[in-house]
Amino acid sequence: MNLIDFHCDTLMRLYDIAQHPDSNESLWQNNGQIDVSRLLKSGYAAQFFACFLWLEGSCVKDSFYEDALAMADILHHEIKRHPEHIAFAGNFKDYQENRKRHLLSAFLTVEEGGILDGNLMRLDALYEKGIRILTLTWNYENCIGYPNIIPKYRQKGLKPFGLDVVSRMEELGMIIDVSHLSDGGFEDVFSHSKRPFIASHSNAREILNHPRNLTDEMIRKIAEKGGVIGLNFGGEFLQKTGRSTVEAMLPHIRHIQNVGGHEVLAIGTDFDGVEEDMEIRGCQDMPYLIQALERHGLSASEIGGICYENAEKFLKRYWEN
Repeated sequence: MNLIDFHCDTLMRLYDIAQHPDSNESLWQNNGQIDVSRLLKSGYAAQFFACFLWLEGSCVKDSFYEDALAMADILHHEIKRHPEHIAFAGNFKDYQENRKRHLLSAFLTVEEGGILDGNLMRLDALYEKGIRILTLTWNYENCIGYPNIIPKYRQKGLKPFGLDVVSRMEELGMIIDVSHLSDGGFEDVFSHSKRPFIASHSNAREILNHPRNLTDEMIRKIAEKGGVIGLNFGGEFLQKTGRSTVEAMLPHIRHIQNVGGHEVLAIGTDFDGVEEDMEIRGCQDMPYLIQALERHGLSASEIGGICYENAEKFLKRYWEN
C-alpha cells in the first residue's frame, strides 16, 4: 500500500539535534519517528516535511525565518545525497514523475506563518525555497491571525495582512493549511479562498471536544472546497486518555467520512511532533495501521483513499485545475 503523510516535524527535530556536534542522526536514518530509510521500507509515496518554528509569544525575530530556511536545507541536502531514493516535489507533476521513477516525493511546508513578520516578500522567498504549504498559525497570535487553542482568540478572524497572505498564496500555488487556526480565521479562509485548502493534521471535534479538532461545519466546508483533512495521530486529539491507538482513530475516521464524504480524509500523522504513548510508534509501523483498519472492517477502497488516493486527488485538483 502506498502512503502519503501531510505533516511531520522531523526537520525541526533534526535541526535541534544538529546544534550538538556529536550527533550522527540524519534525515536518512535517525532515532525519531520518521527517516527516509524507513519511509521507503514502509511504502511511502510522499512525505510532507514541516519546517516548524516554536515562537514564544507574538514577537517575531529574524532568526526564526532563517531557522526555517535552514530546516529546508536539511531536506535539500538529503536529496542530493540520495538521488536514487528521494526527490523534491513542488507540484502534482513532480509527484507523478517521481512515482514513475520509483522515488519518494519530499514536499516542504512551514508550520507557523508568523515567520513572515508582516513581510509578504518572505512568502515569495519561501516558495522559491520549495515551501508548498503554509500552516497559517501555530499556538500563538501572529501577523496573520490567531490560534484556536486559546479561548479568547477562538472567534477572532484573520488580520488584514492575513487576508493578503491568503491571496498571495493562491497566486503562487501555495496550499493554505488551517490546522491550529482560530475558528474565526477558518471562516475567513473559507470565505476568501478560491482554491482548495487543507487541515493537514486535525481530527473531529464532535468525537473529542478539543479546540484543535474540526467542527462538523468545518469538515463540510473543507470538503466543499475540494480540500482534505489529515488524520492526526496525537493521542491528545484522539481520546480523553491521551493514548494514541487505532481503536481511538476509528470514530474520527468514520465521523469525518460521514460528514465530509470519503474523499475528504487523508493522513497527517504529526510524527516527531507527538511523543506520548502511541500504538503506531512511527512510519515503520504504518503497515500495521493498514492491517488494523482491515480487521476493523474498512474496505480496500476506503483504506486506499485514506492512505494515499484522496491525497493524490487533492494534489491533482489543486495544481492542475
